[in-house]
Amino acid sequence: MRIVGLDVSKSSVSCCLLESKPSDVREFYYDCKFYHFQNNQAGISGLLALKPDVAVLEPTGVNYSKFWTQLLARAGVEIRLVGHKELRRYRENHLGLPDKDDDADSLAIACYYFDYCSDRSRFVRVLDPVVSRIRELVLRLNHLNKVQSPIINRARQDLAWQFPEVALVTSKRGVSGKVPLLWGWLAGERESKKYDLRYSKTAGLGLNDSVKFHAQRICSLQREEQLIEDELAVLLKDARFEKYIQAFQEFNFGDRLQAVIISQIFPLENFLGEDGRPVVKIRKGRISGKPTKRYLSLRKFQKALGYAPTQESSGDISKNKVSGGSSICRKAIWQWVFGAIEPARRRSNPVTQDLGRWLDQEKASGRPVALARSRVAVKAVKLLFKKLVSFLD
Repeated sequence: MRIVGLDVSKSSVSCCLLESKPSDVREFYYDCKFYHFQNNQAGISGLLALKPDVAVLEPTGVNYSKFWTQLLARAGVEIRLVGHKELRRYRENHLGLPDKDDDADSLAIACYYFDYCSDRSRFVRVLDPVVSRIRELVLRLNHLNKVQSPIINRARQDLAWQFPEVALVTSKRGVSGKVPLLWGWLAGERESKKYDLRYSKTAGLGLNDSVKFHAQRICSLQREEQLIEDELAVLLKDARFEKYIQAFQEFNFGDRLQAVIISQIFPLENFLGEDGRPVVKIRKGRISGKPTKRYLSLRKFQKALGYAPTQESSGDISKNKVSGGSSICRKAIWQWVFGAIEPARRRSNPVTQDLGRWLDQEKASGRPVALARSRVAVKAVKLLFKKLVSFLD
């Protein structure tokens, strides 16, 4: 077996080709021939000329590593991904390599394969192509939202003195994917007698080109968002997601949130035991020493969605918090609680009504609002896991 360890950078990759694990990794580092390839046709040809059977690398985002993983996969090379934490621990505890550099990382990655190749749980799972595409689109939407917010804020600040009557107007996309009316009118892309009339009577100092340019940028970003949402809608119709979508509908999840969750938890079987059931083990409590049930599948599911409880202790200080997992997913679920659970008028089915009542009780007890929302989000994630298990039985 020809195993190539890859350490991916922005525009290049460092490679270590091994056919077996060296007996003395530290000494081998000084004699090993490392390869370096740029992200170009010559680099592709050079890497493929090594004729690897398996390529092992860290999942460095969807951009830098995607260039190499997709090209290698097309050439029939098996791809294995090693988590950052796992590789760091392996390097520190098992290898005695010199100070961290790209070549040493590629050697450590290749060695990791020989030690753990038979244990799939030691590697990050390679996503299904459809799920991988959904995750890419979710990340792109998140990026567009970050880009769009400061532009909108700047435009509203200019409107505050140029056309104050519309500075705080909320404008949404129209039917058939049309850009929002206000921004479309300001950009000169849509007509509106309403805004024509209001502008003729404005108390402001008059519109200038800066607002027009901002509006054009917003319209362009909105069109890109619409294209991404249209593609997500098609991908979510995959027959394999049917049961998942049915469970999501009981929570009134919107399309974006459905896509975010699918990108993190599909297939659900990854969280279950070999018998297809949630893993529950009885272990002694760290403090009490008494037998305690550990809901391992549920905890793993919570962590994937960004709502797993963790504890940090140092001396007499102990902190409990919710962390880990996808920050994008955690934020999306929190926004769902804020928009679909907290307003009483939005609670349109038994699940949202029960969660809403529980949130009301939390707030009435004097618990801080932010904490109450976080607690109801955790409760919703636990309930979602239970629903998904029952739907997929």
